[in-house]
Amino acid sequence: IPELYCLALVRSLASASEAKNLVPYSGPNKMRDCFCTINLDQEEVFRTQVVEKSLSPFFGEEFYFEIPRTFQCLSFYIYDKSVLQRDLRIGKVAIKKEDLCKYTSKETWFLLQPVDSNSEVQGKVHLELKLNELITDNGSVCQQLVVHIKECHGLPLVNGQNCDPYATVSLMGPSRNDQKKTKVKKKTSNPQFNETFYFEVTRSSSYTKKSQFQVEEEDIEKLEVRIDLWNNGNLVQDVFLGEIKVPVKVLGNDSFQAWYLLQPRENGNKSSKTDDLGSLRLNVCYTEDYVLPSEYYASLRNLLLKSPDVQPVSASAAYILGEVCRDKYDAVLPLVRLLLHHQKIVPFVTAVAELDLKDTQEVNTIFRGNTLATRCLDEMMKIVGKHYLKVTLKPVLDEICESPKPCEIDPIKLKEGDNVEVHKENLRYYVDKVFNTIVQSSISCPTLMCDVFYSLRHLAAKRFPNDPHVQYSAVSSFVFLRFFAVAVVSPHTFHLRPHHPDAQTSRTLTLISKTIQTLGSWGSLSKSKLSSFKETFMCEFFKMFQEEKFTEAVQKFLDEVSSTESKEPSGMSEPVHLKEGEMYKRAQGRTRIGKKNFKKRWFCLTSRELTYHKQRDKEPIYNIPIKNILTVEKLEESAFNRKNMFQVIYGEKPLYIQANNCVEASEWIEALCRVSRCNQKRLSVYHPSAFLNGNWLCCKATTENTKGCTPCTAGVPADIQIEIDGDRETERIYSLFAINMPKLQKMEEACGSIAVYQGPQKELDDYSNFTIEDSVATFQTLQQIIAIVEKLNEPHEKYRKKRSSSAKYGSEENPIVGKVS
Repeated sequence: IPELYCLALVRSLASASEAKNLVPYSGPNKMRDCFCTINLDQEEVFRTQVVEKSLSPFFGEEFYFEIPRTFQCLSFYIYDKSVLQRDLRIGKVAIKKEDLCKYTSKETWFLLQPVDSNSEVQGKVHLELKLNELITDNGSVCQQLVVHIKECHGLPLVNGQNCDPYATVSLMGPSRNDQKKTKVKKKTSNPQFNETFYFEVTRSSSYTKKSQFQVEEEDIEKLEVRIDLWNNGNLVQDVFLGEIKVPVKVLGNDSFQAWYLLQPRENGNKSSKTDDLGSLRLNVCYTEDYVLPSEYYASLRNLLLKSPDVQPVSASAAYILGEVCRDKYDAVLPLVRLLLHHQKIVPFVTAVAELDLKDTQEVNTIFRGNTLATRCLDEMMKIVGKHYLKVTLKPVLDEICESPKPCEIDPIKLKEGDNVEVHKENLRYYVDKVFNTIVQSSISCPTLMCDVFYSLRHLAAKRFPNDPHVQYSAVSSFVFLRFFAVAVVSPHTFHLRPHHPDAQTSRTLTLISKTIQTLGSWGSLSKSKLSSFKETFMCEFFKMFQEEKFTEAVQKFLDEVSSTESKEPSGMSEPVHLKEGEMYKRAQGRTRIGKKNFKKRWFCLTSRELTYHKQRDKEPIYNIPIKNILTVEKLEESAFNRKNMFQVIYGEKPLYIQANNCVEASEWIEALCRVSRCNQKRLSVYHPSAFLNGNWLCCKATTENTKGCTPCTAGVPADIQIEIDGDRETERIYSLFAINMPKLQKMEEACGSIAVYQGPQKELDDYSNFTIEDSVATFQTLQQIIAIVEKLNEPHEKYRKKRSSSAKYGSEENPIVGKVS
């Protein structure tokens, strides 16, 4: 095996569902206005919307993100929103990185823990400690402790900015507390101290009485070195950043050097009650992949990519993956992404859909189950149709969510004074707008989706040749029921809205979605769709849409999106909205006093340009055409003493931008790189720092137009719709096969039993969950999968051993936690 390099990639899905039994407000109004934040250690990366006047707020929000740095805890904080003062932190849930696997894919209620400054820590410190033997002029001996505090990494932001850290170094004992202090380092989360402190450890004794250096037991057992990190508050109180303690007794004659994780104070949280703050329900899915070089995956990748051509498809590696995974979604996500990456998704979905249709006996149940085929198509539409939804639905959903009109038509839910006829007209207006937007959008439907719909349409017509309408219901069951209707009712899960809508808006979207869902199924030309509504008030409302023009519009739309004619790729006819958000930019010009400053701006990225605005929905102040972007890279923190900065180089001078957190910075860099990767004049080298005071801080060159000193980072796939790392998805599939090896072996045993005895000889429960159409072909594929997985186990095991041996306890990669023993 050649030298093994492995890329560690981490992704997380965090769902903040709801809280309950929060501690009431102390004022006359007991209710609170609450929101929840998701933090990597102390760095906030996401926040939910505010739920007003509730002690059991429902958030219902999901956040899926790549984790771009190392971390100790994934934390969730519940806040009480304040208008005039700082928001009050009610409580928190902190899950250590090593414990995340315990809660993965499980909905769990966590008790909220109290929050205090003594327990809010992050970062690590590098120390060197040594005991010296000193001989005085009169021949006596004393022992001296030398503490060299070198540096710290990863200290938290304080009020959104880099801190001004300093350290206190103390020698603690029953009757002594000698304390010394470093200098304050300004505006940095990675301070370089490089200061040495000396402490007398034992009393002087006669040198002639000691044959060698020994430390007196009664002194050494009770002494410890304590390092406290603080943020210098200047005119306000200093903020505690963390501490470490090292017993002096562990030190010998040799120098002891190590990295330590900063710890909370031992008295932190002890005086607070932990059972009366309330609870938070979470669903966290955490995966950590160590991706090998591409050549290691060749055999598994090739076997998976042959799946669409295997006869029957149930004997293919991709289908078997879905069979052995307890939750099909675990298999579907990496499988769909890999097949998309290699242009194999259409033939595979066609093959598994045909298998589904063999088991479908009634037309009205076509593609209604959660099978491998429907799950794959759902995931494919979510990935490929992301920009299609933004072009189609986002404008009208923004209108509904930002300027909602009352639309409740359920007599039971109407309030006193509500006019149901006005509500019906409001709902009719919204439904008309959403419906017309959808049926006029076929030109923007991605070609991949059209190709799949074309296959489904013809498979359904072939399976039920006597039903002329089945070809439409096969397509509408996906494009309306599983795509548009779901996006309308949950716009935040498709990134069409930043947050879960409030209760009233959510109800309006539900009513719209129900109507659109039923209108879409009207493509079957069946006149019995009123029976699909359980509620009488919905039947009455839907009578407003019993005109032939709606049926004709749906049929025309379904004809167009299931045609093989070439479609305009999503976003080509008009700019595709890719990303937006509030960040800080460094001034391009100079202020009156000659110093450049940072200003908060609203940024918007489309497939054509990057713009920034004074405020959201205002006209752009400045725009950069995508075709002019030369490269997008991170900016060193030391340039402006600010974290999470990146630069957009598009001309003579770069645009310097500061994101709000590390996840946001990573996402913006990725999005900008993706959309500009095909630009012809992209740079190959760049400056990782800034040009200040007449020179580049990185290479010390004195000319501003000097060529860059660092190679640009590797680009990402140029297709702005599909962002996929094929090797990573193959690694995930390997992991799933490895975890489910017992099931693979049981399935292999079932195939052998069927082949030899023409039927399973074991109890039915052993094999009944497996689909085995051709036992010989399935057995051969299983043998290949097992052999490939066993072969891949070897480099993974080699890497694990290399990683564990190279990351020595106390190194920067594997710092010491707690006291040294």
